Amino acid sequence: MTDDRPMTVEFLQPEEAAQVNAALLSSQEKFLVRVTIYGLRSLRQISEETGLKIEAITPDLVASWIQRDPSIHQQVEVDANFATFFSNLVVSSIQPLRQISEENNTAISELTVEQVIAWYERQAKRRVEQK
Repeated sequence: MTDDRPMTVEFLQPEEAAQVNAALLSSQEKFLVRVTIYGLRSLRQISEETGLKIEAITPDLVASWIQRDPSIHQQVEVDANFATFFSNLVVSSIQPLRQISEENNTAISELTVEQVIAWYERQAKRRVEQK
């Protein structure tokens, strides 16, 4: 039996939130991890719907997707300012995702939550070691 409901994107599953909370990161870094994970999830869905590679997704495509995604509308009131802000937030996650995919020698679309967290932990460790 197939599920014909529209696919929705969750910000973080409880077990993922626990993984992020357990990471050896500052509060600000944990926030960036959460944004990156949600960005990855959103970009995957947009990529599936459009047939475009994640790297080719633009803020305009994200804004259009936000206007159509019922799960976002259930959680926040979407206006032009929010759509612009949120689109830029999602698109900005492409840069760290690109770096994570290169380090892991895998496509962005195949990255895991664990790989994202581990990359941020390595970045934080490098910053501490350079001080």
